[in-house]
Amino acid sequence: MDAPTFVYTTYIRTTPQQLWQALTEPAFTRRYWATEFATDWSAGSPMTWDNHGVQISDPEQVVLEADPYSRLSYTWHAMTPELAKRFGWDEELLTRLSGEARSKVTFTIEEADAAQVVKLTVVHDGFESGSSLAEMVSHGWPSVVSSLKSLLETGEPLPADA
Repeated sequence: MDAPTFVYTTYIRTTPQQLWQALTEPAFTRRYWATEFATDWSAGSPMTWDNHGVQISDPEQVVLEADPYSRLSYTWHAMTPELAKRFGWDEELLTRLSGEARSKVTFTIEEADAAQVVKLTVVHDGFESGSSLAEMVSHGWPSVVSSLKSLLETGEPLPADA
């Protein structure tokens, strides 16, 4: 069985600069994702996540690539007991998630043919065959990206329970 890869593409009425800002600045990320990053956005730099109020620091959480306005990539966060408690995961799921290899997410930003329209492609990969995390992100990313799109186009993210 092949290792899963999640790919999601959308078009957003915005500029590459505004989209980059929305992907990297805590004032934006907490509005559509309830997540913030503490990092300097340089390749190799560590990242501390504040994921729905849970602080996650791990030396393997790093920026892989940061080319402003065109490409951003980083390793996915560690799975912690605090995060499991926040999301109501049982011990079995936490153990399964914690045992999986570190995955990564990459955002590619491209100007579309239409003025003020940007193509955003999200690729989340590095999963093992049968990954529980791959299944979870395949449900989570569409909601996150849709809320990001709504925020940039209307000034308001989608409701948290959308």
